[in-house]
Amino acid sequence: MILRDPAVKRLSSLYRPASGRLWWAAVLGALALGCSVGLMAVSAWLISRAWQQPPILFLQVAVVSVRAFGIGRGAFRYAERLVSHQAAFRSLVDLRVSLYERLIPLAPAGLPAFKRGDLLRRMVDDVEAMSDLSLRVLLPVFSAVIVGTGSVILTAWLLPASGVIMAVALLLGGIAVPAVIIWSSGRGQAVQAPLQAELSAEILTSLQAGPELMVLGADDEYGRRIADVDASLTAAMRRTAVGSALSSALGILIQGAAVIAMILVAVPAVRSGTLPGVNLAVVVLLPLAAYEAVAVLAPAALAAIKVRSAARRLVEIMDAEPPVEQPEQPAEAAGADVVVSSLSASYPTGPVAVAGVDIVVSEGQRVGLVGESGSGKSTVLNVLAGFLAYQGCAQLGGTELRNQDGEEIRDVVLWTPQVPHVFDADVAANLRMAKPDATDEELTSALEAVGLPMELDRAVGQHGATLSGGQRQRLGLARAVLADHPVVLLDEPTEHLDPATAAAVLETVERVTRGRSLVVVTHQPIDWLDEHVVVEPARSV
Repeated sequence: MILRDPAVKRLSSLYRPASGRLWWAAVLGALALGCSVGLMAVSAWLISRAWQQPPILFLQVAVVSVRAFGIGRGAFRYAERLVSHQAAFRSLVDLRVSLYERLIPLAPAGLPAFKRGDLLRRMVDDVEAMSDLSLRVLLPVFSAVIVGTGSVILTAWLLPASGVIMAVALLLGGIAVPAVIIWSSGRGQAVQAPLQAELSAEILTSLQAGPELMVLGADDEYGRRIADVDASLTAAMRRTAVGSALSSALGILIQGAAVIAMILVAVPAVRSGTLPGVNLAVVVLLPLAAYEAVAVLAPAALAAIKVRSAARRLVEIMDAEPPVEQPEQPAEAAGADVVVSSLSASYPTGPVAVAGVDIVVSEGQRVGLVGESGSGKSTVLNVLAGFLAYQGCAQLGGTELRNQDGEEIRDVVLWTPQVPHVFDADVAANLRMAKPDATDEELTSALEAVGLPMELDRAVGQHGATLSGGQRQRLGLARAVLADHPVVLLDEPTEHLDPATAAAVLETVERVTRGRSLVVVTHQPIDWLDEHVVVEPARSV
């Protein structure tokens, strides 16, 4: 049973706030299917009885019943869709919020464990797939059991032998056909999500690295890698399609066989007087309507496989160990001084990145970290920003970082990476990431403080495509001005800039960080810094 799967069981707990709505949806779905069966039975009886040309009053109840069942089928189905989808969407909101809350402590050091395209697939497609648990798995099974049982009872009441045939047909359609589709298509359905994630990751990489791949002549080879993944995905989808076609064919075969079997037992019963003639059409046609209740169980079996695969992939996010463990009783920093002693740290997916670092930054002091590439300078900033676990001593305001809450650390510490991320929006929206309630006057003042005259409504393009390297750095510094954090961490603010632009950016940094504690990573000494600390590679410590 799908609900017994550990991953599904864990995630399905998020559906409990909407469980009452799901029960209502299940009842409404059963009523809609019941109306279909009732419409077929009453219609068949009405046609047969009308052929006998009785007084019209004898047919009034049947005529009204046909109308009621016809209207009820549409009304109950609409209500079931409305209630079930509302419940499923509310549950998906809970699931998305839980996953995003889980991703926050993973960023940024813990996210490289997931490829970008794969993570995107998990957060979008796999989350959407979880809605199938209620809409395409649980509700159809409930409706099939209720309506199938009622159909067997009705048919057996009309003619006991026909009840046996109905039971056999529904059991074959509800159990044998889903078993066949699981056997023929289960593997293909289960591997589709990982293959789609792999394909997305490869395509995103090829788009981002397209110019380099073309220059190096590796674009054809990378294209073949994408083609191989696509071929595997196509093969998996083909296996799933074959299983679906096979289940449809078996369903039609079972329905046809049930109708023929009904004829074989019903006609002799009419001749012997056991079954009234007007009920012959009812008995013969009921399997066609009743089978509708179990016909959805084959797709439900595929949906269950998809849900189980998605749940396991989402649980991997839930179970991912954050690079920094948050303390149960966090302490608060009492100042803006930074003390680092015998610091060692490593990323979750790599070896030791930095070791044996000692830094002392008094409140308001500005210190530069210098050293060769790969020595761990950026790693030190990640530790000070609360992104990475460490060994040794790392204190902010006299309190160990490991004893402080990550969000509270970042209320004091502002971290700006080598290349500040620029969102595909206007300048104002990018600046308000640092201070959401900032007025236009404050935004303009921040831009003036960093020497970046720019209209607030100017669109910057995806990843800041319309900005130069220097403008991106100044935009990041303008955020620092708005945020007004007492501790500022800058990771190589002049990286990839020409000498003139780099000098201008450094002048801006000197101006906007006066009075704040500053730790800046740089390859060249900066004359206005109070001190420079050399970071040696971990292997030489």
